[in-house]
Amino acid sequence: MSALPELTMVQMLREHARHAPDAVALRQKDFGIWNPITWAAYHDRARAFALGLLDAGLSDGGHLGILSENRVEWVLAQFAAGMAGGVAVGVYPTSPAAEVSYVLGHADAEIVVCEDQEQTDKVLECLDDLPRLKCIVVIDMKGLRHYRRDIIRSFAEIEALGAARDPAEIDRRIDRQGLDDTALIIYTSGSTGRPKGAMISWGNMRAEAAAIIERLGSGPETTHLSYLPLCHVAEQMFTTMAPLYARGTVNFGESLRTVQEDLREVAPTSFLGVPRIWEKLHASIHVKLLEAGGYRKALFEHALRVCAPFAEIPRERRTLGQRLTFAFYYLLIFRALQNFIGLRRARVALTGAAPIPRGIVAFFRTIGVPLLEVYGQTETTGMITGQYPGKIVVGAVGPAVEGAEIRIGEMGELLLRGPLVFKGYYKNEEATRATLRDGWLHTGDVADIAGEQYRIVDRLKDIMITAGGKNLSPSEIENTVKGSPFIKECIVIGEGRKYVSALIQVDLDTVGKWAEEKGLAYTNYRSLAENQAVRDLIGTEIGKANDTLAQVAHIRRFHLLTKELDHDDDEVTATMKVRRANIAEKYAEEIAALYA
Repeated sequence: MSALPELTMVQMLREHARHAPDAVALRQKDFGIWNPITWAAYHDRARAFALGLLDAGLSDGGHLGILSENRVEWVLAQFAAGMAGGVAVGVYPTSPAAEVSYVLGHADAEIVVCEDQEQTDKVLECLDDLPRLKCIVVIDMKGLRHYRRDIIRSFAEIEALGAARDPAEIDRRIDRQGLDDTALIIYTSGSTGRPKGAMISWGNMRAEAAAIIERLGSGPETTHLSYLPLCHVAEQMFTTMAPLYARGTVNFGESLRTVQEDLREVAPTSFLGVPRIWEKLHASIHVKLLEAGGYRKALFEHALRVCAPFAEIPRERRTLGQRLTFAFYYLLIFRALQNFIGLRRARVALTGAAPIPRGIVAFFRTIGVPLLEVYGQTETTGMITGQYPGKIVVGAVGPAVEGAEIRIGEMGELLLRGPLVFKGYYKNEEATRATLRDGWLHTGDVADIAGEQYRIVDRLKDIMITAGGKNLSPSEIENTVKGSPFIKECIVIGEGRKYVSALIQVDLDTVGKWAEEKGLAYTNYRSLAENQAVRDLIGTEIGKANDTLAQVAHIRRFHLLTKELDHDDDEVTATMKVRRANIAEKYAEEIAALYA
């Protein structure tokens, strides 16, 4: 970390604008065309928007809400807030109005940047609950002609207003900025209650950038596709933190719906996917193979069987025979698959933010994607452990990164201290005291050591004790089951019970394609899930998973959900984490039937 300048990210942006003004910092895809933005334009536009925010009423230290999918305006608004001496607060664009109201209200947002009419409507719906809100800034004004203009202003208007003002005021504010100042408030997913606002400092983000550069080798040649929500710390790592210190290039696609197409066009050198993304990519390959059928499907399965035994061995340590074998199947099959998912040029591909099925990791490593497992939290400003490329321990998440001091505490809980630890929760001293104790951050995750690397077992509060007194890790069971391309979600039941059962959500795409191949008729998700042949298929997949689990962890009975879990129904969070308490209450009858 000592190699990085003692500067905040806003100050680094100004340095890049001065010393590499014409280098490309960002690219935004609009109407199929990738439009480049230089470091000078990045800085100048953010400074202009910062001056516009001051004119619109952002106070010194005031909070700016951002409610949008990933796009250039998101980071411009974030850095503009920092330049003006304010704090950016991201809100998930998939959040319903009630959640938007809670986050913006709790964060005391004075101004909110909305992407379009849909997001603006959410804010207007809860306007009475936001007494401190002075202005709504809208990026895309389409459909807002007849909306009230006393509070709504366009992003372009605010930017143009600032561009006409003297920038000296912003330079003075940037000069007095310090690493201890709060840069972001990132709200947790709220899987067990109300989301908490974690205060992240510029120093925390600088320390995380140093960790990424040390562990993954990020530099000016690094390219990244920004698509995970920027209100999540994981995407902040690769869209703002690392690029601002390593001077990498960030690409913004047209929308979430075009991610796979954008990946193919960008072919980034680094890629971060949460487990659900890797599961979807795995499922999309499986669907294509079902469509191909015949000798092509058989050839692919043969290639997997042949290359799987040495998939975990780094390329430089493989024997000549293993290298030749992989090279043959790479040219024949795997290269096309890597092109299909857009990762042929990836030097590092990461999975984090939640546990991932072991079989999914093995699959991508087998086809040649350099997939590494990392671990971190919002409260740790992102990654605190990560695998080195070429030093893989199966099932582990690597050793501690630079700047992270880690130890195992009582009941196996992972504890951390160092510059990566956040400042505390906004307006929640009780939760801060419970999390930061005696100088250590209590992560709430159970961990152990695996070959000098850490292995995450489960959340401490989620460990189950069966009626027979056996301790079980539900995430280990769930992720083993979710290794099947036919299963999208698995929720294990077992606390105080005689045996383990599960609620299963099938994957509509893969199971639907399987049903078509079998000539099974269905009309919607419910009719598919209630088909006896589908139940038999899922039973077979669970049986395969049970074969790899300890006897006490075997799933004895299961129920197929007849609808997909939904954020709007309060069943999952914005990051697709299951709200177990809500599920247990909502499906109490189905769970009771599993133990009848």
